[in-house]
Amino acid sequence: MSAKDTEKIRRWADHLAQAEVSRSGVAPLTELDPHISMEEAYQVQLVTIGRKVESGHRIVGKKIGLTSLAMQKLLGVDQPDYGHLLDSMVVENGGSIPFDRVLQPKVEGEIAFVLKRDLAGPRVTQLDVLLATDYVLPALEIVDSRIKDWKIKLSDTIADNASSGLFVLGGKPLAVESLDLAQTGMVLCKNGEIMNTGVGAAALGNPAACVAWLANKLSEFGIALKAGEVILSGALSAAVNAEPGDIFSARFAHLGEVSVRFTA
Repeated sequence: MSAKDTEKIRRWADHLAQAEVSRSGVAPLTELDPHISMEEAYQVQLVTIGRKVESGHRIVGKKIGLTSLAMQKLLGVDQPDYGHLLDSMVVENGGSIPFDRVLQPKVEGEIAFVLKRDLAGPRVTQLDVLLATDYVLPALEIVDSRIKDWKIKLSDTIADNASSGLFVLGGKPLAVESLDLAQTGMVLCKNGEIMNTGVGAAALGNPAACVAWLANKLSEFGIALKAGEVILSGALSAAVNAEPGDIFSARFAHLGEVSVRFTA
């Protein structure tokens, strides 16, 4: 990468970081630079994560975004993306999230994988994922965007760490062979009211297929999934807007429940 390209990547990382400092969304990168590529967007993400690690954060896993048709339609994109999970993003099951910790949050339910062995692409299969998985858990992901009003295209959300915010793990660990991931149903509720439902097959046909996609995609950057990491495999239905006072819960067949509250 040329010095000019490196400077551009750093400049866009600074642009997104400003949103966190100012607590206000910023203009989309795709408006400021209509020619920004997916590869450049991933480089922006890696710069941002590198800075956070240098400041003391720890990578604890990865997330896959935009795996469901519902989410792709909602955000106007046509393929998945991925982001990094940090220890500072973890919220306790049943815990509270002060609203000044987020910008414009949305909540989605998904299945989390915890790995017992490394997965390195480029030829990882769905079966490889199942063999490498220690257990699965129900999860809520609080997606968030540093881009004002969620006016994002694919390169915007990639650069913005796949619109990562926070995440909650719940239920009890369950061996992956104990359930049919594709047929595992979910009900997402807000303040006790059903918002939407989903099933594992909504995420690329099977959540394990999403993890395989991720391992193979990461190989393009020389990155492997590591034993012990948490992998959020993708939303099973469209994300739901959150406001102060809202309580969210997701119930999964056989996996149990996970919940979180937003406070003012």
